[in-house]
Amino acid sequence: MKKIITCVDGSAMTAAVTDAAIWASKKLDKPVCFLHTLEKEQQHGADDYTGAIGLGARSALLEEMTKLDEQRGKVALQLGKELLTTAANKAESAGVKNVEMIQRHGDIVDATKDLHDKTRLIVIGRSGEGHDGNFNALGSHIETLLRKASQPVIVVPSEFKQPSSFMVAYDGRATADKALQKVIDGGLLHGLHCHLVSVKNNETDLKDKLNAAQKRMQDEGFEVTVAFIEGDIHQSLMDYKAANNIDLVVMGAFAHSKLRQFFVGSNTIKMLERCDVPLIVLR
Repeated sequence: MKKIITCVDGSAMTAAVTDAAIWASKKLDKPVCFLHTLEKEQQHGADDYTGAIGLGARSALLEEMTKLDEQRGKVALQLGKELLTTAANKAESAGVKNVEMIQRHGDIVDATKDLHDKTRLIVIGRSGEGHDGNFNALGSHIETLLRKASQPVIVVPSEFKQPSSFMVAYDGRATADKALQKVIDGGLLHGLHCHLVSVKNNETDLKDKLNAAQKRMQDEGFEVTVAFIEGDIHQSLMDYKAANNIDLVVMGAFAHSKLRQFFVGSNTIKMLERCDVPLIVLR
């Protein structure tokens, strides 16, 4: 069965990430798999002292450093297990029926890639351990994950509340229509108030396409509000989100090769940097 792969690292956002995974699991009726990775520690560089100290002293220092690294690794392993257990207990207490835990050595992006065939959705915090207290910072793995993941990704801010509304930026192009179809087929956002927002661009008959998209969503049972606005795309969308108390933002990233790289690198990351609510990136 496909699972909600939930990346936890012990940062201040772990609680919000866990809450988002619980919400998604209940909406989709899918198991939650909490994933914790132990990345390779930076080496101490004792070899750099080869010409500065005696061989005997150097050997003793290297032996001591090795012991410290082993001890640090054991502590990190145990802390990770306790972190996974805490998250799993919270999910089970909240009524999630099937909870799993995985701990691996290596990079979080590689770990999620290895679980590709078992993944329905990826949940990750927008900043990790290195950014505690700075919730506007993006975690170093976010952009790489968004470029490589083929499943939807929920990027969670410092707090998560169960959403009642979501916003889709609709530009009238095929990628936007594909994003809407993903929303319709996915099930995660069913029952939420949909805001379809178009920022004036050069697309032909954009208003007509927006109205057609509204009808399409309404025919699928969504309550839909449409808006046609002008101005800078990112600022206009953020202003609309704030004015209408939007709980969640949806974006599509479907382009290929260099086009996909440009889309993810510019638009999605810029939205992530400015968005204080969860953002779902659809494939």
